[in-house]
Amino acid sequence: MGASSDLVRKEGLEPTCLSALEPKSSASTNSATFAVVGLYPKSGGPGAASRTRRSRYNPENSSASAPSLPVDHYENFPVASWLLPPRLRPPVEAIYGFARGADDIADEGDAPAAERLAGLDRYLAALDAIEAGRAPEPGFARIARAVADWALPVPLLRDLIDAFRQDVVKQRYATFAELADYSRRSANPVGRLLLHLFGRADPDSLAQSDAICSSLQLINFWQDVALDWAKGRVYLPQEDLARFGVPEQSIARGVCDERWSALMGFECARARHMLLEGSPLGFTLPGRLGLEIRATVEGGLAILDKIGAARADVFRHRPVLRKSDWLRMVARAALRMTPR
Repeated sequence: MGASSDLVRKEGLEPTCLSALEPKSSASTNSATFAVVGLYPKSGGPGAASRTRRSRYNPENSSASAPSLPVDHYENFPVASWLLPPRLRPPVEAIYGFARGADDIADEGDAPAAERLAGLDRYLAALDAIEAGRAPEPGFARIARAVADWALPVPLLRDLIDAFRQDVVKQRYATFAELADYSRRSANPVGRLLLHLFGRADPDSLAQSDAICSSLQLINFWQDVALDWAKGRVYLPQEDLARFGVPEQSIARGVCDERWSALMGFECARARHMLLEGSPLGFTLPGRLGLEIRATVEGGLAILDKIGAARADVFRHRPVLRKSDWLRMVARAALRMTPR
């Protein structure tokens, strides 16, 4: 999970759950998709200025099999560089290209819902072909090769597309259970696919990976409440809004009163608990992968700390990770010998 640059969700925590992708942020919910995944992209870093000047979506950047990762996404995907053994870079880039392209179809640009869903149907058709042993259309050659070479579980890729389709049609979540199910499909598959590549898909590692990826997705949501509102989305469970007496219009107006602080404190505590629950994974996996996961956990905790320091005013003080934060996080990850 990206220890070397400003890596969960579209712009804030971007890619890599377990060193792979990015959970999305504001609009693309899935940002977790890559769960760390989402903690980083919106946080600035190389290319941040160019990302604000233009939409990240265009047909070329949404190809599932582009010869290289889209320029305006690549800087948030450090796992394809020194953090990964060279032999694993091709399948990881294939997974990223597949998920990033589908995520952009779901979230970027101004296409109507029907067009977005039709675009995502192409991804499902490609997976159907791959599972049946047929060659998918040319744009999906890389992911087809990765599935064949590494026996990647296709149902995990299908879960990602299912979550992206949900992003197109669903804008509210009644309960936390609904949101957790969304994260199970939008964020957790990336971590599971990476563990599969590393040959570490045992039950304990998978459960810890799920906890980290889902927590990073949640952190992305809490970090990007205002950005998601602008997209017409509210990821805060409706049951929690009612419990703490926070009407949606408070989000529209950016009201940061005691009720809002209590609500966000509750949500951040839940995400922190999940993140720490999964943190032992960074100490059981070897070498650079373990270091990356430990650094990613530190990044998620840092974002939560920043939300707390701003008294949950994510409207006027969106928490981001600066270069100095990364230096501290990597140092802590390298020096820490046991989970928190």
